[in-house]
Amino acid sequence: MTATTTRSSGSPAITPRERAGSPARPALLILGAVGLVVSVWLVCNAFLAFAYYPQWFLHSKLIIGVLGLVFGIGGAVVFFRFLNMIIEGLPSRLSEGLVPYAFLLPALTLLGLMLIYPTVQTIVYSFANADSTAWVGLENYGAIFGSGEFWQAMLNNFLWILIVPLITVAFGLAVAVLADKLSATGERVSKSMVFLPMSISFVGASTIWGLIYAFRPPDTEQTGLLNAVVVALGGEPQAWLQIDTARLNSLLLMVILVWLQTGFAMVLISSAIKGVPEDTIEAGRMDGAGEARIFWQIVFPQVRPTLLAVFITVLILVLKVFDIIYVMTNGRDNTDVIANLYFRKLFVERQAGESSAIVVVLLVLIIPILVYQVRSFKAQEANR
Repeated sequence: MTATTTRSSGSPAITPRERAGSPARPALLILGAVGLVVSVWLVCNAFLAFAYYPQWFLHSKLIIGVLGLVFGIGGAVVFFRFLNMIIEGLPSRLSEGLVPYAFLLPALTLLGLMLIYPTVQTIVYSFANADSTAWVGLENYGAIFGSGEFWQAMLNNFLWILIVPLITVAFGLAVAVLADKLSATGERVSKSMVFLPMSISFVGASTIWGLIYAFRPPDTEQTGLLNAVVVALGGEPQAWLQIDTARLNSLLLMVILVWLQTGFAMVLISSAIKGVPEDTIEAGRMDGAGEARIFWQIVFPQVRPTLLAVFITVLILVLKVFDIIYVMTNGRDNTDVIANLYFRKLFVERQAGESSAIVVVLLVLIIPILVYQVRSFKAQEANR
């Protein structure tokens, strides 16, 4: 008998060593590990030198930028080359299983450093005092839950959650459906106009709408568009962002976010509508169904997952809304929200403990929505 067996189809024989897998190669392992450490050390020190010793580079931003690209891209290439050497130096069976995890390691490390670590640190700080030097237990949570301004911010956030996502999705759906009925040129122009606000930052949009809501005394010329229209119709100018009756000022702030996000909703919903099979629509028309019935009974059920995804995405954005409130009112006149309250507690009142507790509450509110979103995506993938 021979020590090998023969493969099918005349393939070369499999040796016992091949069957067991190749052994580890210590020299390759050591070389890869040393190279990995040295490359990381060099790249980190290079970027520290850019920051602390710009005179070494003639104080030239161009030179520093070019060298940053060289060290950044080149360092990444060298890093993965040495990482690959470490993987190749392991026994074959082990290396095959580790390859995906090894090359995901840098991304996972950055994710942990930038997201997970700050989250854990914030939770820890929520149980510490104002300057995070001593433990105070649940005192910070007691302070915020016993504060009227916290519940005022919570109520405003709740109103934003009820109104903004629903109206944004409704407007996006309406624009997507109506634009789909236009000519190709008309559809492109109308969608471009609706999507245009997406290119504006929240601060920029707030500035624009600040000019619309601007107020001047009744005896002077009105520079705000809304008051100019009111005066032209014979009315009295109003300080719109100071009117909290029926939360009018908060509703006017919500208009800004709806204006910004309608284009986002429209693009996704329009893509979903165009993905509806044409034969199902034609079958409905052959059965005598009108356009309204075709939309609600054929098109709408097929785009419902996209509507849900857009709704949840806007909902998460609303929970974190900050820029618009900060620029327009800074929370005055009962317009405060959780994110703005956190900012004021941390940077104005210097209450790191209470601000951390507010962030933890916001995190707790967002987690169930994220879980639901992930489950919805999984269900959509399973039904495809």
